[in-house]
Amino acid sequence: MDRTPDFLTQAHDERDPSPWLALYLDQSTPLPDDVKSAWLADSSSGSRQYLLPFLRPIARLTIILIQIVKVFVPRNWSHSMLLHRFLAWGLKHFVSPEANWLILRHFHLGSQVLAFIGRNSPVPVATNPLEPADIDALKDEMFLKHDLNLFNFVIRLNKALRDKGLALRKAENVDFSMIKAPALRLEDMPQGKLNFLDLQSAIELFTPLYQLMLTDNDFWRAANSLQLDETIGIYTATLLDAPEHLILVNNKHPLVPLSTLRAGHRLVIHGLSTEMLHSLLQRMQAAQKAQGTPNRGAPETSLYEQPLA
Repeated sequence: MDRTPDFLTQAHDERDPSPWLALYLDQSTPLPDDVKSAWLADSSSGSRQYLLPFLRPIARLTIILIQIVKVFVPRNWSHSMLLHRFLAWGLKHFVSPEANWLILRHFHLGSQVLAFIGRNSPVPVATNPLEPADIDALKDEMFLKHDLNLFNFVIRLNKALRDKGLALRKAENVDFSMIKAPALRLEDMPQGKLNFLDLQSAIELFTPLYQLMLTDNDFWRAANSLQLDETIGIYTATLLDAPEHLILVNNKHPLVPLSTLRAGHRLVIHGLSTEMLHSLLQRMQAAQKAQGTPNRGAPETSLYEQPLA
């Protein structure tokens, strides 16, 4: 099935220009063309345009009601395995191929970014990569493990630095070896008649379920892990001595916890920030290879000098 979005097949009309085509052609944000195409195809879908405005307020009201209900249930009440089985079933049967592809990519990219920081830290820190090959692999509590990995990595990294009396600094020999395109194909994602739900609508629907079937502590930690986007961005910019790239990351201050009501929207920002950060690392990796100086410091390059196919 051809997954080329409409905005790439229709002729450009200067009296009625496509905003999606403008965003696709714009080079101010570092994203590979195939990722940007999938992202914008999902964002311009009928589901995103007509269904999301109704789902979002309902989902947020549900979060409030579940919070009230959970006052009366045991504090450690949780069904994580059942939750992940339901999430995998929902993704496989109702979510669009583009959204599923982007979701699976996120685990791979997040793992690679943490590995990049851990490898280039003054005190190397091991990571626990999550690399699901398909939607069924998400049943292994993948979403919960993703949140735990992030907090555990920040704790391990900073404990190791403190124990050695060191601080994160520019890496003299930058190692990009872990940065690569995941072996995931859009055409391999489920493409049934009911696979129409866009990424943002799916996240808004699944967030109350996530809250219901996890402990309050797990749900709160998951929601506030999104603010660590700023932290990961600072770590990467420090290692690369490239603070200007922090402009790509914007998911609120890590020291100011926010309400869980906007967790769905912020999760979308989290996914996009990870894609852009990974793409930036790929471009710097390509520049390093072009200079013929592997692992010899961060190459001097801009976002525009190393476009990705």
